[in-house]
Amino acid sequence: MKRFSNYKIFLVDILSTLICNLNNLELQEMEDRKIKVAFPHMGTVYIIWASLIKSLGGEVIIPPYTSKKTLSIGTKHSPEAICLPYKLVLGNYIEAIEAGAEMVIMVSSPGICRLGEYSKSIKNALEDLGYKAKFMDIDLYKGKFMEMYNCLIKVTGNRNVISLINAINVAVNKVFVLDKLDTTLSYYRAREFETGQAEKAYKKGIEWVFEAQTKKKLNEAKIAAIEEIKKTPIDPAKDVLHVDLTGEIFMVLDAFSNQNLERELGRLGVQTRRSMTLGGWVKTAIIPKMFRKEETHAERSYKFAKPYLLRDIGGDALESVGDVAYATKTGVDGIIHISPFTCMPEIMSQNIFPLMRKDGSIPVLALVLDEQTGRAGYVTRLEAFVDLMRRRKRQVQTV
Repeated sequence: MKRFSNYKIFLVDILSTLICNLNNLELQEMEDRKIKVAFPHMGTVYIIWASLIKSLGGEVIIPPYTSKKTLSIGTKHSPEAICLPYKLVLGNYIEAIEAGAEMVIMVSSPGICRLGEYSKSIKNALEDLGYKAKFMDIDLYKGKFMEMYNCLIKVTGNRNVISLINAINVAVNKVFVLDKLDTTLSYYRAREFETGQAEKAYKKGIEWVFEAQTKKKLNEAKIAAIEEIKKTPIDPAKDVLHVDLTGEIFMVLDAFSNQNLERELGRLGVQTRRSMTLGGWVKTAIIPKMFRKEETHAERSYKFAKPYLLRDIGGDALESVGDVAYATKTGVDGIIHISPFTCMPEIMSQNIFPLMRKDGSIPVLALVLDEQTGRAGYVTRLEAFVDLMRRRKRQVQTV
């Protein structure tokens, strides 16, 4: 009853705040026509943004999927020592603007990570290059629903409170559906007879999720997508390894950034589990604590990292340390830490990992990536790490 009472209070507060802000929004600069809006790629996050804006009647320019061309463009116009995600985001924006985007959106964050300064830097870079597109910076930690609400009104012109709340609700649920599909894909990809079949089914599924505009349709799409992946012929008795993935969230979620890490591991018979997920971030940044049924990834990380790291040092460093400690306790076969070159918080977390070995002998592979990382050497490191885990697993089983 207490949870239901809190829920009613929360809804009333949101509705009253939204209605009060309708007359105060600065929409004078809005044009009568719809704004063509774009956003950067980061894994499947484009599905969330594009379907959300389209469902409200807005126009979306989805930039070409991140490629070597994108990286080349971003690197050319970026500071030399900046990290890989920055270069890719800038490259995404430039390609989107050249494809017709009139506004680009970026989700920012506070804290002591350089991400907090990326919005200003990228905005200045686009202006210096002569692009006239508008730039919108959303800080969800600052205003949660109101930041997103104001953004959606500006880019779609839709001021219907109920429509906006329903659309945001469906979008948030899509995040968790996509996380579920990723988990299902990982299970089948590590056991499939023919490499690539599970991923083909997965791609069909995310298209169905993209098209769903109501919670009912979304649930139907989820069920259909999972069933499609489950059609993949597999060897259920196959001896697979279980590996957790942690590190900087962009690098963990984005397949281009991590050079299709999960696909390569699946080919080697490894089932992966992302410690860093978009759903975990949403629970922490958007969903109020009173509505969380279980502890969030951030809360778990703080708890497990405490013996080694007492406070947040920026980026996802604290979460990375907590994930290694958690993986050691749960007994997975190994953990891979992924970070972009020059990311100071993740460099600091990597220096803590050796100290943690006295509390457990779980293998840890640290991958530091940038635009100079060669594929051949990268794959060789993965294969060597998998061999190490298999030998260790056999030794443990014979003891």
